[in-house]
Amino acid sequence: MTTTIDLPDIAAMERLGIAIAKALRPGDVVALEGGLGAGKTTLARAIVAGLGHDGEVPSPSFAIIELYEPGPDGTGVRLPLVHADFYRLEHPDEAYEIGLDEYREGAALIAEWPDHAGGFGHEPGCLTIALEVADAGRLAIARGGSDWLGRMPK
Repeated sequence: MTTTIDLPDIAAMERLGIAIAKALRPGDVVALEGGLGAGKTTLARAIVAGLGHDGEVPSPSFAIIELYEPGPDGTGVRLPLVHADFYRLEHPDEAYEIGLDEYREGAALIAEWPDHAGGFGHEPGCLTIALEVADAGRLAIARGGSDWLGRMPK
């Protein structure tokens, strides 16, 4: 399943993030691909906001992992979320060493630079979004694993 989505402006990127957030389930991975400046963190922020987070969404470039949890009073995100930026990893084994598997238990994962962590495309719950700069903004090429059948973002 592959879908191409035009993203002419930030509002379109935010709509895509909200659409992904509405479809997101625990165990899913949103693997964000694209070069520096392609919009990976912008889309990740839109997904986190679409899940209900009200506040700053820092880039995990240096921390590598940021966690978002539902609040006890119904505030916060609607499901546990791990936002990871694997750019600084030098070898995929480092994802295991930082405890990625434990963080992912019962949570969804947004993965920037997923190839640096060994990739997630083999997982049925992986939605890969390749962002490309185009003449009129950006393009998102979305490829969903089998678990995304019937819930691909548009």
